[in-house]
Amino acid sequence: MAIKPVRVGVVGCGNISGAYFQASRKFRILDIVACADLDAERAKAKAAEFGVPKVCSVKDLMADQEIEIVLNLTIPAAHADVNLAAIKAGKCAYTEKPFAVTRGQGLKVIEAAKATGVLVGGAPDTFMGGGIQTCRKLIDDGWIGKPVAATAFMLCHGHESWHPSPEFYYERGGGPMLDMGPYYLTALVNLLGPVRRVAGATRITFPERTITSQPKCGKKVTVEVPTHVAGVLDFENGAIATIVTSFDVWAHACPIIEIYGTEGSMKVPDPNGFGGQVFVSRAGTPWGEVPLAFGYTDNNRGIGLADMAHALRLRRRFRPDGELAFHVLDIMQSIHDASDAGKHVQMKSRCDRPAPLPLGLTAGKLDE
Repeated sequence: MAIKPVRVGVVGCGNISGAYFQASRKFRILDIVACADLDAERAKAKAAEFGVPKVCSVKDLMADQEIEIVLNLTIPAAHADVNLAAIKAGKCAYTEKPFAVTRGQGLKVIEAAKATGVLVGGAPDTFMGGGIQTCRKLIDDGWIGKPVAATAFMLCHGHESWHPSPEFYYERGGGPMLDMGPYYLTALVNLLGPVRRVAGATRITFPERTITSQPKCGKKVTVEVPTHVAGVLDFENGAIATIVTSFDVWAHACPIIEIYGTEGSMKVPDPNGFGGQVFVSRAGTPWGEVPLAFGYTDNNRGIGLADMAHALRLRRRFRPDGELAFHVLDIMQSIHDASDAGKHVQMKSRCDRPAPLPLGLTAGKLDE
């Protein structure tokens, strides 16, 4: 039996929005009916490009009783406020990463959603792609034995050379951990489960950045957040992970994510994408590629939003929910806190591992 599409309103029509607007073409459960942006012309342009029938103010979008989910694609500093406005209007809220800038903001969103009875959650949903879902299946089936340790590296020299408005990456709520950490940490929590404590070290290497991209070439940006962040994570299952995120590195040869088990090792594909190659070495044998056992290997940003929409209709849990998103936010904040305090920080939040996708799920089948 066909499920009635869920009506979605988009707040924020910036760089990432195009991938989400396309989601309504890939997932029949989604019907994007309106969009809003502080720059009305930008919203009009996106609406024209993707056939969105209504352009309006944020206030009018929140007041539209037909809209059931607000897709929040604003800058990080606005994530919590927009989510809270959506919840107050009786709507579910799905937000781009990070879930919020601070734990306090994130908790307000979680508590408001529980009080109102709406769903909240957010990106990244790349862990639902065929690459990381294949890794999840291999770990669950014992291909590398019991997980012992993991490494994760996201190293680059920042975004001011290519992003048209990179300032927010260096402002409160930005930095490499809050920007890219959600991809890596969400993947690790999906693969290994929740984290119980963390340690960390951080620094600001370049107190000032110069934008070299257009249209703001030459503008100076004062750096407000750590730009090199190293963390050690103790998982509830006993595994220990090392994660380094940096905007201070010119070049490197580090792995993206690797998982080390009692019976072998695994190379996990880039968690910023949905597909990629999976490699396993068992008991010291050469690395061998494992074919992906799941679909959704192209750019399927919005699959998490579609999962929320199905959860709304079918009254079930969805994978990138608020519990997961807040736990990841808590991990990131705790790494910074551990560095400031010079000691381990015990996690106060936890989450369950998201449910794996059904084996063999191919693109287009999520809506069935």
